[in-house]
Amino acid sequence: QSTWGTLTFAANYDNQKQVLLVTVMKCDNLPIHDSQLGTTDPYVKLQLLPEKRHRVKTRVLRKTNNPQFEETFTFFGINSSQVKTCSLHFVVFSFDRFSRDDIIGECIWPLGNLDVVNNDDVTDTLDIQPRKFKSKESGRGEILVSLCHQPAANRLTLVVLKARNLPKLDVTELAGDPYVKVYFVFNGQRINKKKSHVKKRTLNPVYNESFAFEVPPSENMSNISIEMQVLDWDRVTKNEVIGRVQLGLGDCASSTTASKHWSEIMNNPRKQVAEWHKLHA
Repeated sequence: QSTWGTLTFAANYDNQKQVLLVTVMKCDNLPIHDSQLGTTDPYVKLQLLPEKRHRVKTRVLRKTNNPQFEETFTFFGINSSQVKTCSLHFVVFSFDRFSRDDIIGECIWPLGNLDVVNNDDVTDTLDIQPRKFKSKESGRGEILVSLCHQPAANRLTLVVLKARNLPKLDVTELAGDPYVKVYFVFNGQRINKKKSHVKKRTLNPVYNESFAFEVPPSENMSNISIEMQVLDWDRVTKNEVIGRVQLGLGDCASSTTASKHWSEIMNNPRKQVAEWHKLHA
């Protein structure tokens, strides 16, 4: 039995009209997401893979671990050859009024299982799998960044060049839509934030985007650090953090490479210094 519960749905394909009908019927035994109330506020998002198109979602059902949705979605303009290559991708969420919604888990069902000739209804119950990135020997990938400190202008410039070997999402086996978030940290506080463009469906994104931060005057850089997060963009929900790296001195740095890179910038003002950094959890 799945620790993340099950999802039951029905699907039907009308070959003549090129219409796919999917009914999200119910979920059973969802895990508790609000420990105080001992319950969950679930909803389901559905999209067609691999294009990530035709995104729809059910309404939120309050305070239940066994939601009965019974909602039918109609996907128009789906030809029979698409049916053979596409999959239904269900993602189950717990609604959170105060922050981004939590992913409970997800499941995939290949549309190739449908009978495209006889228009027969198919009903199936799937185990919900946890959302995670495919772990691999090379870890979470790496990011290449260039930094330059201009003391006279009180400016620190960071260029996010590219990333490589980012992990795939576990269940869908697809490349994510990665982007980079950069925080300027002063005395342990994030005081400025910038982000790159989203690069669609790639494990090796190229950004070449430059971000300038104002350094407080007479600051010797020892209280400053740069925190970077590579995230997988999602239009509906919380964006997954693929990995992080922190550049700075001593404890501020997430690795020896990171602190070495920082020292090099401080010792070579006005010079752009580039370095690859491993992403960490």
